[in-house]
Amino acid sequence: MNLRTKYGIPANSVITIAGTVGVGKSTMTNALANALDFRTSFEKVDTNPYLDKFYANFTRWSFHLQVYFLAERFKEQKRIFEYGGGFIQDRSIYEDTGIFAKMHFEKGTMSKVDYETYTSLFEAMVMTPYFPHPDLLIYLEGSIDDIICRIKERGRPMEQQTPIDYWNEMHQRYEDWINSFSACPVLRININEYDIRDDESSIEPVIERIANHIKQSQLLKR
Repeated sequence: MNLRTKYGIPANSVITIAGTVGVGKSTMTNALANALDFRTSFEKVDTNPYLDKFYANFTRWSFHLQVYFLAERFKEQKRIFEYGGGFIQDRSIYEDTGIFAKMHFEKGTMSKVDYETYTSLFEAMVMTPYFPHPDLLIYLEGSIDDIICRIKERGRPMEQQTPIDYWNEMHQRYEDWINSFSACPVLRININEYDIRDDESSIEPVIERIANHIKQSQLLKR
């Protein structure tokens, strides 16, 4: 008996993993997919036509980049539900507007008109009864010290050159976002509560919590 069957998680569930850079979204996505025999959905970065341009000129390309992300994530969400669910998704469609587009607007790298156009488009596409929201959003959280430590451990050159102030700001923006998020059920899990890299069995208590949360959410819908 696999863990999905053991804990009664529906085979058509869609679970999204959210959290700031370095918190371990990809690791959790793969671990849950393996344990539950689900498929994975990862962000496609290599085919993004705006990413290099964006890094060269934030103000010129921030709107284009965010609209591209919105379109790609919307298509991916539609594909997942048309397939019949059974997916673990790395990063949610909600973070783009709640964190990144908002940050660009507040920092002046996206104009007010572009920001209003983008948020109107997001609301028309996503914040409707017709959009297939995930069954559960898992928010991976941890202290800023723990997250910076993880970023240093994985040693990606671009991240090592990023000022600590940026990680502090991103951590706070994520906390502010999740505290007001209500588009779908949320399960908050602290990154110190498991160690799936060194102990695969530590995923089982996480799955038990996921199962309980999905069951409670389904009861509330009735």
